[in-house]
Amino acid sequence: MTMEFGRRLRLALFGTSHGPEVGLTLQGLPPGTAIDVAAIQRELDRRRPVGRSLASRRHEEDALIVDRGVVDGRTDGGEFRAHVANTDVRREPYDRLRDIPRPGHADYPARRRYGPDADLSGGGIFSGRMTVGLVVAGAIAKGLLAPKGVRTVGYTRSIGEVDAVAPEELELDELAARARSNEVGAATAGAAEAMAAAIAAARRDGDSLGGVVEVRAVGLPVGLGEPFFDSIESLLAHAYFSVPAVKGVEFGSGFAASRMRGSEHNDPFVLVDGEVRTRTNHAGGVLGGLATGMPVVARIAVKPTSSIARPQTTLNVATGEPTELVVTGRHDPCIVPRAMVVLEAVTAFVLADLALAGGFLP
Repeated sequence: MTMEFGRRLRLALFGTSHGPEVGLTLQGLPPGTAIDVAAIQRELDRRRPVGRSLASRRHEEDALIVDRGVVDGRTDGGEFRAHVANTDVRREPYDRLRDIPRPGHADYPARRRYGPDADLSGGGIFSGRMTVGLVVAGAIAKGLLAPKGVRTVGYTRSIGEVDAVAPEELELDELAARARSNEVGAATAGAAEAMAAAIAAARRDGDSLGGVVEVRAVGLPVGLGEPFFDSIESLLAHAYFSVPAVKGVEFGSGFAASRMRGSEHNDPFVLVDGEVRTRTNHAGGVLGGLATGMPVVARIAVKPTSSIARPQTTLNVATGEPTELVVTGRHDPCIVPRAMVVLEAVTAFVLADLALAGGFLP
């Protein structure tokens, strides 16, 4: 298993969904980096389902415990390690499904790859629970980027058939405030209401919904990125696709660019307050894998939650007999709002890693 990611900042995840803990180690943090535990905890609290009427009933405190690497609030130059405990664990429903792979889950290929004793309770390492470490790493990365004026904000662009894009000219502070003012992370109150209603309807039907998260990053220094293979888009896409349930990624105009002419898609350069910018941003803030100075804009497609209450057809792999499965347990009818927090964090981590690699951070 490859549980590590990053170049200058080396992130490693550990734990499993229903094991004793989940967490991370980080290598490469500059000595003396301030670690704001309260700020990290606030990001973890954003990811938690507690208090969300449309989310999982699993209740984890997710209280951050820093194990090593910090002295008097600053990194000591060694490896940083932190974790949260898993306390609300119920293994029994998964033990009964050892030979019955759940549609949409990694159960079947994981058992073929890692053997019948692989711990897949709650999804094991394939669970969204593993993203706790990504949120911690992203919170630390935000602290590294903030003094340089780099900020990342995510919001829920769509859920099911409800699509509500935030205006491009919306200030990032306002976008963040709007997304954090409602349960689904939408950019407007009207969209939030419609999205919540769609999720509630899917839950009543024993079903689930997917959607799209949009992440914007501003303040990036021109030239950030390490082409060829470590371009901004390359590393962000790699990281995004590592987040459970992500099925698609696009930047700027994305797939719509395939239906445009060059005269439409090219972004004309202009001078704004003495800075070179572009009049439009079809490129999504990246040209040749390097930051242009415009906002980096990424959209990430998140699939519907695989665990649903409706009966589904599957196979008992021990007997070879078809069987009907009704998944029990505690599951989100839509994981998009919680995934949004994770994808925002992942964006910050990748950008901080690239800033260190390119000499934009000490």
